[in-house]
Order: sequence, then structure tokens, then C-alpha cells
Amino acid sequence: MSTQHLVLGIETSCDETGIGLYDLTAHRLVSHRVFSQIDMHAAYGGVVPELASRDHVRRIVPLIRETVAAANAGLQDLKAIGYTTGPGLAGALLVGASVAEALALALGVPAIPVHHLEGHLLSPLLASEPPRFPFVALLVSGGHTQLMSVTGVGKYKLLGESVDDAAGEAFDKTGKLLGLGYPGGPAMAKLAAQGEAGKFKLPRPMLRSGDLQFSFSGLKTAVLTATQQPDYTTEQSADLAAEFQEAVTDVLCAKALSALKQTGLKRLVVAGGVGANKRLREQLVAAVTRRGGRVYFPELEFCSDNGAMIALATAMRLEAGVAEQTTDGAFAIRPRWPLDQAFA
Repeated sequence: MSTQHLVLGIETSCDETGIGLYDLTAHRLVSHRVFSQIDMHAAYGGVVPELASRDHVRRIVPLIRETVAAANAGLQDLKAIGYTTGPGLAGALLVGASVAEALALALGVPAIPVHHLEGHLLSPLLASEPPRFPFVALLVSGGHTQLMSVTGVGKYKLLGESVDDAAGEAFDKTGKLLGLGYPGGPAMAKLAAQGEAGKFKLPRPMLRSGDLQFSFSGLKTAVLTATQQPDYTTEQSADLAAEFQEAVTDVLCAKALSALKQTGLKRLVVAGGVGANKRLREQLVAAVTRRGGRVYFPELEFCSDNGAMIALATAMRLEAGVAEQTTDGAFAIRPRWPLDQAFA
């Protein structure tokens, strides 16, 4: 008889189909798989929602089978199934939600809707040296830039967020503007490594605003203005990318430090795709360490969307006794779902 008590996590909010298995007894991730649609969407310069949904339909069941098999387990070992219910693309969310609810109903186990950003926020707890509560979280995923005070599972207070483009969006849009294609973020970081910051002078939006809000739309516009100058050449794009990256990093670091000071906390957790940026990691670690604090990041494989973080969030909610459970197959998706309102 199997001694495994597994939680299945399903992530389909955008352009990655992610499946994860977390062992409730051993308190560890036992297997996970991710299929990225980046190559498919690259031809269109961005995510095409209908294509994303259709590809999730094709990938999700084989990935579930592969992930369960990799853990030497069977569906009978599943004790709960968590899935991303929002925010995200409506069609993509429907795929994961419907499969999760149907499978849970068939197995007679609870289905648990999970907030996508909560998955990111908790993903550093999958590391070998996880942070302890409480901490400040800097969420820098594709469509979100937020600072949260986190005192426990489901206990999140919004400190500040972007009023327009998030950092990830600004990276992607600026990368496209410089002719780097999709996704622009990683390509921008690669190009920036070949350039020198300071040769262009870009603004640091809201750096001294006196609050913890962010704004990156104007920074993107400043890059566009620079490329339209008569003496600009494509050979300068690496320097421009480096200055753009430095500007974003300066703002994120300053606001994160202000959040730590405001809350009196010493631990900073950084999660989301932009959290994989090498320059941002270096600057945050240096700045927070100087203040006597410590920064925690997820493993690089868990920075982008994945099922492991959803499995973890599901398990932690179950253990904390705060999991919203469904047992009748009924569900609703939440394409727009602010994290601070979700658990108020």
C-alpha cells in the first residue's frame, strides 16, 4: 500500500502548462513538469489567447500522467487537487479548472482553487533554505509588480503596486521596441549584459514619490524617444538596454528597501519571472545585506509559471486550515483577481 499523500497542482493561467506533485507527509516536492508555449507565440510577437487555450487542452492530460508516473505514484495517491483559478487568460484558466474539478470529482478528493500570485509568492519556500514568516514580498511577474507584507499563509497586505505597466511588461514591450522579439524580458537582459549603463540617461519613475507605488510606462516611452534621436544607431541598443535594466533595478531596489523599513521586517522574498534577472538579484542582495537583512529567491526553474508552486500553495493552505474546497465539480474562474482582495 502506498504511503504517499500527494497534492496535485495545475497551472494554466497563460502560456505554460505546469503540473506539480507535493507530498504532504514528507513536506517536499516530488515531481513537476512544465511545457512552455513560447516558441508557438513568438511567431505572433506575443501570447495569442485562443492558441494558448488550445495548447493547454493538448498538453495537460499527458503532463499529469507523466508527472504522477515520475513520482512512482498513481491517481489513488492524490489527496487533493489545486489549480490556478485566476488571475490570467479566461480560456486558459478554464482548461486547468475544468480538468482539476473533473478529476477531483472522479477521485472523490477536494479541488482547491489557488491564486496565481500566491503561488509565485510562496515559491521561494521550495528552496533548500526557505524564508520564515513574516516577510516582505516583491512580486515581479509578467503582468504584476507588487509589494506585499506577508505574515502567514493567506495573510497578505498590499503595500504598493504598479499604476500602469508592470516591470515585466515594460521589459517585454521595450524588448519588442528594440527589435528583440518575444519574450522581450530575457532577451533584454542578455543584450544589457553586452552594454554599459549610463551612456543614456533614462528616468527612474516614482523613485522619490514617497510611497510604494510603481510606474514603468514612462520608462518605456523614454526608450522610444531615445531611439528616435537623429544620432541614434542600432549599435547603441546594448547600452540603451543596460540603462533601461539599471533604471528598473534602481526603482525596484529602492521601493523594496522602503517597504522593509516601513514594516520593520528583515526578510525580503522576490518572486516572479523578473526575479530571475541577474542584475536585479545582485543589487537586491547587496542593498538588503547592507541593511542587515536577507533576500530569498525561488530556484530559477520556479521563477516562471509552474505547477510546483500551485501544488505547494495548495498543500500549505490545507495544512493551515484555510483552503477553499469544492467537492461537487462546480467552479468559477477569476481572470481579474487582486491578491490583497482575495484573502481579505
